[in-house]
Amino acid sequence: MPTIAWSQTSDATLRGRGPADAEVVAKNVATGSTRRTRTDKDGSYALVGLQPGTYMVDVGGNQKTVTLTVASVGTLNFNEPAAAPAAAANAQSLGAVTVNATTLAEVTTSEVGTSVSQHQIATVPQITRNFLEFADIVPGMVFTVKNGKTNLQAGGQNSGAMNVYIDGVGQKNYILPSGISGQTNTQGNPFPQLAISEYKVITSNYKAEYDQISSAAVTAETKSGTNEFHGEVFGNYTNQSVRARTPAENDSGKKIPSHNKEYGFALGGPIIQDKAHFFATYEGKEFDQPISVIPGGPAAYVNGLPASARAQLGAANQPFKEDLYFAKVDWEPTDRDRIEISGKYRDETAISGIGTGTAASASYSTKNTDKRYVIRWDHSTDSWFNRLQATYENAFYTPAASNIGNGAVYTALGSDNQAILSTGAASPLASQNKGQKGPALQDDFTFNNIEWHGDHVIKMGAKIKWVRLTARDAGEFNPQFFYDTTPDGTSDVPYKVQFPSPTPGMNPVASTVDRQIGAYIQDDWKIDDHLTLNLGVRWDYEVTPSYHDYVTPPDIVAAINSQDPSAPAGQTYAQSLALGGVNINNYISNGHNRHPPRYNFQPRFGFAYDINGDEAHVIHGGAGRSYDRDLYQILQLEQTKSVLSQPTLNFINANHPCTPGPTCIPWDPVYLTGLGTLQSLIAGTSTGKEVDMITNNLKTPYSDQISLGMRNKIGEWNTDVTVQSIKSFDGLIFQLGNRYPNGSFWQNGSQPWGYPIPGYGALIIADNGLKTKTTQVLVSAEKPYTPESHWGMTVAYTYTKSRFNHDQQDLTDQYAFDFASIHDYPFIAGPTAKHRLVTTGTVDGPWGLLVAAKLTLATPTAYASNACYGIVDSPNGCAPMTFVPPGTGKFLVGGKVFGYRDLDLQITKNFKVWDNVNAYVRLDVLNVFNWKNYDDYLTNYGSNGVLSRNPVTYNPIGNIVDVPRTLKLTAGIKF
Repeated sequence: MPTIAWSQTSDATLRGRGPADAEVVAKNVATGSTRRTRTDKDGSYALVGLQPGTYMVDVGGNQKTVTLTVASVGTLNFNEPAAAPAAAANAQSLGAVTVNATTLAEVTTSEVGTSVSQHQIATVPQITRNFLEFADIVPGMVFTVKNGKTNLQAGGQNSGAMNVYIDGVGQKNYILPSGISGQTNTQGNPFPQLAISEYKVITSNYKAEYDQISSAAVTAETKSGTNEFHGEVFGNYTNQSVRARTPAENDSGKKIPSHNKEYGFALGGPIIQDKAHFFATYEGKEFDQPISVIPGGPAAYVNGLPASARAQLGAANQPFKEDLYFAKVDWEPTDRDRIEISGKYRDETAISGIGTGTAASASYSTKNTDKRYVIRWDHSTDSWFNRLQATYENAFYTPAASNIGNGAVYTALGSDNQAILSTGAASPLASQNKGQKGPALQDDFTFNNIEWHGDHVIKMGAKIKWVRLTARDAGEFNPQFFYDTTPDGTSDVPYKVQFPSPTPGMNPVASTVDRQIGAYIQDDWKIDDHLTLNLGVRWDYEVTPSYHDYVTPPDIVAAINSQDPSAPAGQTYAQSLALGGVNINNYISNGHNRHPPRYNFQPRFGFAYDINGDEAHVIHGGAGRSYDRDLYQILQLEQTKSVLSQPTLNFINANHPCTPGPTCIPWDPVYLTGLGTLQSLIAGTSTGKEVDMITNNLKTPYSDQISLGMRNKIGEWNTDVTVQSIKSFDGLIFQLGNRYPNGSFWQNGSQPWGYPIPGYGALIIADNGLKTKTTQVLVSAEKPYTPESHWGMTVAYTYTKSRFNHDQQDLTDQYAFDFASIHDYPFIAGPTAKHRLVTTGTVDGPWGLLVAAKLTLATPTAYASNACYGIVDSPNGCAPMTFVPPGTGKFLVGGKVFGYRDLDLQITKNFKVWDNVNAYVRLDVLNVFNWKNYDDYLTNYGSNGVLSRNPVTYNPIGNIVDVPRTLKLTAGIKF
């Protein structure tokens, strides 16, 4: 009988050997849940689909108690002399009863990943109550808090390449590049932390059942009710009185009022003893987050801004509120069946958009909701296990401009027109409505009694999903006027305006029912006590009707094939494009020439070689491919841009020459009097309206992964050293399609923005072609906390070398306008830190105190941009480059080599109130030494082709990563 099993859900597997043909019974000590199987003729057994927790396992009257962790495979043998009772060091507290149980660490796996325990969640210092913050202690992962907004990413890839699975259900965001739904531009938490039992982070080599992912996977297990009633109530608070000033506040001499408070409760217990249980929790969050408004362009231009605009630079704040609920009921009518029903509801509001290049007057208010419901049925026999589950999701992100009126955008004249500051009213693009809702059905079936040249567990599954995707990309208000700014002043007259222009009788909201089908098969093959192979393949298929059935409007096709007004007679605009390497027929859809990719097969291979067969020293590695998906945020633009477009009208200006015509007109102050005045200029026409077109041969983004490492048990320490390479391909990105009449993309240092489709605006075309290449060395060491030793520690070091063919610091940026094609971009270093070290420690102190610390050190994060300093062999004097700013601090010894330093401490005191009711008080001291971890950059590339000595430095009065020194007080009651 096989000895390995796996689930993308958070379930655990117990395997091992015992007497032949003996019954194996595992009983969950907390819930009474029982699972059974029998050993085979060689004594091997496997129990799959177990909830993580503590189990009393009986084989032929021989009993042992063990703890299984999330998404793990534990080994427990009974064909050896009975072991002594587990030491108190591994005691598991279950209400009023303490059960001695050995925690089974997973060693013989090909995965590259680390588990985060409940003890770490409860004790490691934390800025937010986002449970994903603890993924920071896993090598290869980076969790950041910027102005209250959180982000988790792996390596050199953006956060959208990740996926998080909660109780086996993927939380993927199909619209926006946040990785999981609800996490776009938010200070909120994706799930109540009180509901998370533990989780595992896998940075590569995940099995075939993982879908819609090309970066790291997080699989989490939620808490369930037990046979005893348990609950918790907590609250924490901090404000400006107990925090240091931010750099912007130091510069202004004024501290902005702010406060953060979080509160919540959890309650769980039995409905029917040993049969049915419930668990429910609520968490609330209220923030008033300080933030710095800094210029987005070269610092030298700030003095040239109007006084009214300069006054909006400096400290500001962003209010936020969130309510988060989760509930779950489980029922086991037999010892072969388990039924679970759960639901999550998230509701939050915020003021956002303030910060680099955007003043508070140009902010927007956000409404963010996320609802998810799951029902699943597990059925097990001695030889197989099946899980059938149905899900429903409804998640929407709806920002809207805070103010209505004219917006003013100040740009740097002579520096590639970089935006310095936006003021007034937010762009129409700030008002959106994007979301996903719909059901899914999935079945996973596992054979666990197959023998052939070793033991096999073969798991297969299929999923079908119908999700309605909705996207409105803009609102009909707030024209944006652009003004030239120099170090000496700002022009009184704008050089262009962008404004919304609807197409009468057409709906500006794109909506489609996205159909997804996935299937996989995975063979986990234990050949002998030394070698285990993990062989799998999955296949995914997706149909997005609004893209695949889209028909390019005939008027646009006709315009493209009409005379190019700037070309010689007889030369059409399409022919001008062809001279520049653009075959426009590759983007024109007739409703029948687009087909979903049918061959998205993803082979995945892994191995683990246990040198001595005792799980002490294991060599592991693997290789595989994983497909992600094209975001609807991009796909919908082809439809919505032609319905509610953002036409650009250029005003005749010596600094921005254009050919007089419908999109190049003289300036008139009347244009400031209202949106209707501007819309009347193009009424009944398509003048200035941007046309977005997507390749007919759309590909699915994917990554190829390979890793090799060694895992060791050294005394009480678990260590791992791994080298992994992840290469990502076919990211979808927009480029400028316009060409000069001779087909060129550059003339006299300028791009062909003034040569749009006849009668329309700019042509923007999307192709697959964005690539990233990341190589990492991952080193981890963990001494798990135990009550007997009174301490625990983790160490995670990551070396990262990343490259990508783009020039934007924001890895989620979807536009590439600095070259004619994304394929022309050179590979430059990615915006990552080369070295990163995260250590945590927990110790039981005197007087019943628990003390924990977290230290993080990282070298400066590289800055990627299109550097303009008069490069002679560049058509516009610019080139994509990456610069590493000088370090800002040291740690203990050496020079200023670090760009990020942080030491957080927490101390907790528990009090017995009555019987099983306990209270606690906790003090977190975040950023103990008030190190300034700058997030914004100052650029001074140079001139006349000569690069400055320090072209990029950190902005000492800009925003910071995480928080200044802050005290946070928490109090709570547990029973």
